[in-house]
Amino acid sequence: MRPVTIVLSFTLAAGLAGVAFAQGSAHHGAHGAPGGTPHHALAQTCEGAFEENVRDGRGFGMAFVADQQGYPGPLHVLELKDRLRLSRDQEAKAEVLLAAMFAESRPKSSRLLDAEAKLRRLFAASRPDEAAVRTAVGEVETARADVRLVHLLFHLKMRDALTDEQRRAYQEARWGGPTPTR
Repeated sequence: MRPVTIVLSFTLAAGLAGVAFAQGSAHHGAHGAPGGTPHHALAQTCEGAFEENVRDGRGFGMAFVADQQGYPGPLHVLELKDRLRLSRDQEAKAEVLLAAMFAESRPKSSRLLDAEAKLRRLFAASRPDEAAVRTAVGEVETARADVRLVHLLFHLKMRDALTDEQRRAYQEARWGGPTPTR
């Protein structure tokens, strides 16, 4: 799915959730943010999008820090290959990096989703104690760090495969501005 489609889908879902909440709160009292936007509905929408993307091996923003600073990821480079005027060798390199990133990310992503599910079950099934919560959260955050690291490291590798001109074109296409100077 293209990044623009993901953003538009998320925006639409959040907007529909806001409308539904506003309609319901007119009759039952509002428990949302100013203007009637429910924090919990927005968070649930975001959680669903997160799980879908992470399950597929994508990073769901875990590498924004790199991407925004001129370190593009292989998936988005391939999406913009015509605009970037990738050579055949560069396109092949991006495909190899993407396949390797997904191969490394998917099992770690699965562990992250399993750890998140375990944390939910902990609260749903019992009255957890502090030690159990600390352990479960530690498992989630370790798994999240593992997934994030995979994506960040592949952004480093992808950047090295592009020319300065291609990185500038990427930055303009993705973020609407020039590549930050270093």
